[in-house]
Amino acid sequence: MERHLDLFDKVVRLTMPQQAQAGGFYPYFVPIDSPSGPEVIIGGKPTIMLGSNNYLGLTQHPHVVAAAHRAIDRYGTGCTGSRLLNGTLTLHQELESRLAKFMGTEAALVFTTGFQVNLGVISSLVGRNDVLILDRSDHASIVDGARLAFGRTLRYPHNDMAVLERLLIEHHGKSGILIVVDGVFSMEGDIARLPEIVRLARKYGARVMVDDAHGVGVLGAGGRGTSEHFGLQDQVDLVMGTFSKSLASTGGFIAGTAEVIYFIKHSARAFLFSASIPPASAAAALAALDVIETEPERRTTLWANAHRVKAELTSMGFDTGVSETPIIPIVVGDEFRLAQFWKCVFEKGVFGNAAITPAVEPGHALLRTSYMATHEDHHLDRALTVFREAGREFGLIS
Repeated sequence: MERHLDLFDKVVRLTMPQQAQAGGFYPYFVPIDSPSGPEVIIGGKPTIMLGSNNYLGLTQHPHVVAAAHRAIDRYGTGCTGSRLLNGTLTLHQELESRLAKFMGTEAALVFTTGFQVNLGVISSLVGRNDVLILDRSDHASIVDGARLAFGRTLRYPHNDMAVLERLLIEHHGKSGILIVVDGVFSMEGDIARLPEIVRLARKYGARVMVDDAHGVGVLGAGGRGTSEHFGLQDQVDLVMGTFSKSLASTGGFIAGTAEVIYFIKHSARAFLFSASIPPASAAAALAALDVIETEPERRTTLWANAHRVKAELTSMGFDTGVSETPIIPIVVGDEFRLAQFWKCVFEKGVFGNAAITPAVEPGHALLRTSYMATHEDHHLDRALTVFREAGREFGLIS
């Protein structure tokens, strides 16, 4: 009897996660039973959290928590519809106005998630006759936005400005061009070469969009991200941000000129056909902006923590890659060795993120660690002790 191909055949071929689980080396979907602070409860045990993007530690800030409570009391738990139809609250409009002012742009638009910002913005702006140029290390949401766009997508090696210029020369005057780049690359913690990208874009008539999910709240004198860090706020066309990192909530936004934001508002399917963010999420993001503006010392503490850990890990002999931010990788290389290293560190009471292909290049598996303003010296002391012990055990340091 003839056997037909079954859509679900691929399901039984996914065996690696089960093998890792059976061996006790599975580092994903770990349930946490406490708020997302510098220390969390996992399996009933206190664990130092070095796998969070809660850079400023605002998810438990009293002002942020109180604002979320007030929003639930006033608006309820959800909006039950899209922004286009019945899901726009005055709270959403207030947040968009505040974000535009904070980012120094004419307008901003709030999406349900940061991932949907990239899906919606890229697919709505890049048409059939346009060209989209990406850094090969750009986030998966940018790559998926490119897949939805009708234009041609080109990619240059990570931070390779010579190749970027060649691509721009090739398409200059023939197509509309959008360059989309992460401000801070989420696995390695390095920063885009934005001054050079902006210079090349201006030279060859391209537009620039920065995904600043890991930059807003962290970089720049006022926490406005990579553009402010380089003094280029008025030269970047679009900035994307997310609420799930420094802004202690969930959702995302795009900021730019009023004309472009208006176009996206009426064209981005990921915006038009998704339910709006809940009232509590909008209120929490608004309150987080308050704290970012009124408590700059949080950024100072965050950077002090990051600089200390980077210096000490490097002095121990760890390969911390090209990190320039509070995202500090410990490069291991082999994926199985990383799984063993992760388990060792985890069992000693420290939680980090195991990053393997396709999140990183093959042969470049790493433990991604990230730091918060609310980490205290005793948290960092303990984590560094654990890393030293585990690093020696696995031959990562001598």
